[in-house]
Amino acid sequence: MAVPLVLVVLPLGLLFLLSGLIINAIQAVLFLSIRPFSKSLYRRINRFLAELLWLQLVWVVDWWAGVKIQLHADDETYKAMGNEHALVISNHRSDIDWLIGWILAQRSGCLGSTLAVMKKSSKFLPVIGWSMWFAEYLFLERSWAKDEKTLKWGLQRLKDFPRPFWLALFVEGTRFTPAKLLAAQEYAVSQGLPAPRNVLIPRTKGFVSAVTIMRDFVPAIYDTTVIIPKDSPQPTMLRLLKGQSSVVHVRMKRHAMSEMPKSEDDVSKWCKDIFVAKDALLDKHLATGTFDEEIRPIGRPVKSLLVTLFWSCLLLYGAVKLFLWTQLLSTWKGVGFTGLGLALVTAVMHVFIMFSQSERSSSAKAARNRVKKD
Repeated sequence: MAVPLVLVVLPLGLLFLLSGLIINAIQAVLFLSIRPFSKSLYRRINRFLAELLWLQLVWVVDWWAGVKIQLHADDETYKAMGNEHALVISNHRSDIDWLIGWILAQRSGCLGSTLAVMKKSSKFLPVIGWSMWFAEYLFLERSWAKDEKTLKWGLQRLKDFPRPFWLALFVEGTRFTPAKLLAAQEYAVSQGLPAPRNVLIPRTKGFVSAVTIMRDFVPAIYDTTVIIPKDSPQPTMLRLLKGQSSVVHVRMKRHAMSEMPKSEDDVSKWCKDIFVAKDALLDKHLATGTFDEEIRPIGRPVKSLLVTLFWSCLLLYGAVKLFLWTQLLSTWKGVGFTGLGLALVTAVMHVFIMFSQSERSSSAKAARNRVKKD
């Protein structure tokens, strides 16, 4: 990590990690003291706490890096966003697709009640992974034999969720890379399926379970298509922290859950057909640079800026008081302790960045094996 980048990562890392530890501590207390007696009250409070933390990452996207997100949606979809429970399915194009989802959820008023199906290792990430666990994200091992029971239990407990939520499910099961596309194309040819060009073959078992369990209390599926225009650099966590902008185009289309097929095989086929159509949609976007649906304004609300300023002022005041009270920098021992703390923050932020990029290094062989498992 270059020195100039460290000078950027350190203050941002300190801000996020220290505020996050405060939030995590409050979440833990509420989880033990309130949730056993009132799950609804716990969820309502936790929604507010999660936003106090996650809005800092929204600020990084909106204000620090200035990423431009262009939303395309028809009238029905746009009016429904944030006003109902929804199962959100999407292709998985970049390191920050989950953050793009947070941006759209924040604009729709449901950031604090946004959920996702994540890989199990995510919940061990300091601060952000812990906050997701308290927010009832679903963590899977990517082995259906192990995950089936976990997924069904996690979905069923959402029946009494008190506010509109979005549950995000990346049905491709992994991030798009050229190696994984090659593996998917080879598998499609061997099975007599249409060979994909811009997406991977969806892994439908989790989606089928979600539809089967949620069709009684979730009224809609939001089919989401994400693409980075050809003339825009790929957004990554590293670019965001450097303050480097990108452009992301997103198309959202609402499908009524009541119109979904009844049998599991037909639900699986519906999902696969959606991705065949999504592939053609991305072909068209690559040729024209846009989607057919109207561009919807999503703005850049100041809420994330105000929350970040609040945490910055609070933690700066606390740090000054701490150093004056302890005279930590007046001794070599104190200086060493402070330096060790800053090094630890840098190391944790480095882990965050590497974790966000972890799936891009998958070899073609590993990707091929993963496709065959499904």
